[in-house]
Amino acid sequence: MNEFEQLYQTVLERKEHPEEGSYTSYLYEKGLDKILKKVGEENTEVIIAALSQNKEDLVNELGDLFYHLFVLMVQKGVNLQEVEEELARRSQKKHNLKAERKPITNY
Repeated sequence: MNEFEQLYQTVLERKEHPEEGSYTSYLYEKGLDKILKKVGEENTEVIIAALSQNKEDLVNELGDLFYHLFVLMVQKGVNLQEVEEELARRSQKKHNLKAERKPITNY
């Protein structure tokens, strides 16, 4: 079992068997809005770390983001295998360069 699988299993277990004092259990208790807020915060911290901090900080923030994404996945009933299958499906595509988006001119 790799680290992603182990993390997924841990957050799934906390959802199924909450533990007092567990941060993961706390997130599930607070619900989807809290989980989404944390995903958003961690995403922003990853961006900031990528722009202005060292590699160690970026790695730490990425770890936080992955953790909160896994909590979100469990909350919404998405398992790791489903994401892996989607990534495998996408890896089969060739020459899938998307056109650049048009600039936003109406604010």
